[in-house]
Amino acid sequence: MFTALFGSVEQGIIYAIMALGVYLTFRVLDFPDLTVDGSFVTGAATAAMMIALGYNPILATLMAIVAGFIAGCMTGLLHTKGKINPLLSGILMMIALYSINLRIMGLSAENAIVKPNIPLMNADTIFSQFQSFWSSLGIDAALTSFVKDSLGLQTAPGTWGTIFVVLIITLIIKFIADWFLKTEVGLAIRATGDNKRMIRSFSANTDGLIVLGLGLSNALVAFSGALIAQYSKFADANMGIGMIVIGLASVIIGEAIFGTKTIFRTTLAVVAGAIIYRIIYAIALRIDWLDTSDMKLITAIIVVLALVIPQLVDKRREKKRKEKRRMERLDQQREFMQGGDHLA
Repeated sequence: MFTALFGSVEQGIIYAIMALGVYLTFRVLDFPDLTVDGSFVTGAATAAMMIALGYNPILATLMAIVAGFIAGCMTGLLHTKGKINPLLSGILMMIALYSINLRIMGLSAENAIVKPNIPLMNADTIFSQFQSFWSSLGIDAALTSFVKDSLGLQTAPGTWGTIFVVLIITLIIKFIADWFLKTEVGLAIRATGDNKRMIRSFSANTDGLIVLGLGLSNALVAFSGALIAQYSKFADANMGIGMIVIGLASVIIGEAIFGTKTIFRTTLAVVAGAIIYRIIYAIALRIDWLDTSDMKLITAIIVVLALVIPQLVDKRREKKRKEKRRMERLDQQREFMQGGDHLA
């Protein structure tokens, strides 16, 4: 069980980068961007294709980020210049990316125009490169021994290097996002999401800000897809289905548990929400009468609970506050009446 949860935490940290991208569009920019389901695969396909052709995995990952940025910008242009509804522009780009992703993966084979998947079982990835360095440090044996002795476990993860490197990468992305959202451009993007008409009155180019925000969001999503492809050792044309729901679930769960008082706290909540989502998902799959084919059902149930429970909690708190205020008013009236009787 511990090993399964450990793997879920590793994946959750990687998916947190995608969740930060979803947060940037849905919460900051107030743009319902469904490009995510396509740009996630674009990142995975681009990285896997280049790695299969022998390119350095770091370069392949960087190109995946660029591809995701371009996809997001295209969605923004469809909305701002094409005057297409935000939801529809995301759907159109997501549909177009399905064929584009097949073409990208087809570049990895000489005799194929399109290809539905790319295996990376024996390929060199970011994680395999880091693992060779990590193994030379001899930290795995010490950590495994400590965990087994302190927790009394029979089995432990084979390596701790993967969770270390993905945690560092995700935290760097989180702090960069915090810094960016406090810059002049970041504040302008936030203002565009809050009140587009108001920020336009200050001569701000809202169309450019929307395109930039969508580009950065999908760059993060593609980055997450590239890392997941290298972590899972394959890229598939259908691996992005439901990513937008997973991203929204991560954002909603994190905000409900940790709050949204500051940018730092909110982005940290999004990261934690992605990890919690993967843990809940792993535990749900351990239930005997559930199967891996129930993945989408489990995701939908988690999202519904994440949406409904905070509302019920808020209603209960508001009811208690109203009851407290009512009792305070009754006490004040009682004190006033007692004072009047005393004067009489």
